[in-house]
Amino acid sequence: MSSNETSGARGGLFGAGGRFKGGTDPIMEKFNESISFDKRMWDQDIRGSVAYAKAILKVGIITEKECNLLVEGLGKVSEEWASGKFEIKAGDEDIHTANERRLTEIIGSTGGKLHTGRSRNDQVATDTRLWTVEAERDILKDIATLLTVGAEFSSQHIDILSSGYTHLQPAQPIRFSHWLMSHMAAIERDALRLQDLIPRANMCPLGSGALAGNAFGVDREFLAKELGFDGVSSNSLDATCDRDFVVEFLMWSTLLLTHLSQLAEDLIITNLLRGVTIDDAYATGSSLMPQKKNPDALELLRGKAGIALGRAVGFTATLKGLPRAYNKDLQEDKVPLFEAVDTVKDCLAIATGVIATLKPNPEMLMKALCPEMLATDLADYLVRKGVPFRETHHISGACVRLAEEANVSIDTLTLEQLQEIDSRFEADVMKVWDYEVSVERKSSIGGTCRASVQKQIDDCIAFAKTL
Repeated sequence: MSSNETSGARGGLFGAGGRFKGGTDPIMEKFNESISFDKRMWDQDIRGSVAYAKAILKVGIITEKECNLLVEGLGKVSEEWASGKFEIKAGDEDIHTANERRLTEIIGSTGGKLHTGRSRNDQVATDTRLWTVEAERDILKDIATLLTVGAEFSSQHIDILSSGYTHLQPAQPIRFSHWLMSHMAAIERDALRLQDLIPRANMCPLGSGALAGNAFGVDREFLAKELGFDGVSSNSLDATCDRDFVVEFLMWSTLLLTHLSQLAEDLIITNLLRGVTIDDAYATGSSLMPQKKNPDALELLRGKAGIALGRAVGFTATLKGLPRAYNKDLQEDKVPLFEAVDTVKDCLAIATGVIATLKPNPEMLMKALCPEMLATDLADYLVRKGVPFRETHHISGACVRLAEEANVSIDTLTLEQLQEIDSRFEADVMKVWDYEVSVERKSSIGGTCRASVQKQIDDCIAFAKTL
């Protein structure tokens, strides 16, 4: 018999004299542990334990003196984590066992009463929900900052005109700020979706035990109130294995990062065309070519969305074959969750910094405009004279073709040339070739006229203040 078998060296929870007589393979210990990453939830774990100590006091499992001792001891454990002095030891399989081990070292055997009626199954579900909701609320604040910076930037540069594109082809003139606010509109939707996730995540599973419920009748509504949850989970089996809130966040992060990727791509192209200048703080150089200034921050923003999608799909695939209730597969939720939160916060910070330091080049943005972009305005001119749009569309298209065949810009066609195509063109048609007039005609809600864009800006700033 090996020394491990004799001593029962299985860590703090499963020592000699219990269910197991043999030791754990060191490879299995490494394979099984989660303390290396779930230690991020030390604060949530301690707060959950403080609440649970109060709950088992209420049902007479511990005395008031013992409860005070537990709460005081947990406070000392918290101080060690906060100061960076907490020492992880062999056998600390996860954050729960580490905190309980240290608590017992500090206060003695009373620490062993804390886990009465509680399982790591409902404990980890509680910790993860608390951590996720707090992260989601922090992210909403980061989104508010990005929206505010984007809106204020748009207000500052509202008079700059630029080219609007469809199919990456010049389409119609717009305000540069209208383009940026289109991206802020997508981020606003992301904020609304994230707000929608929080109530579902913010339900208390504590008191569900391993799967069947709590044998000592702890007041779960008391636990929920103590921990700031909105309510309690309705089924103890589901409570211990529900990770919908993790999947929802992973999927949400995929869409947010997709929107930031689209913003990054637009800026990369506009930077290439010299319509904007990216600040040096968000660019890097080449190891070979001295002249290079690469928009690496934007390229990394663009690249993060694909990885985010992989996290969401991967963890959802992990869940799809699981039987009720808790299975160790669920430990695989932490790394993608933590990585997703970190990535989202980093990307929001980078996007905010890029916009805050961005310098538009009005001359180059105007240079991207071309008179052919006003072909729709030419068609609209005849519409205002009572000609059906389907007819004016063909008439304007004929004008475009005439200019192309003559190898001239459409705005250089004479009145006589236009009238040869359609006699209803009059002298005032020449006023069509004005980008500012074109932009200002788009005065409906959401349009690109100055007043409409300013309203989008004002509404965005007002919305950001609610987050």
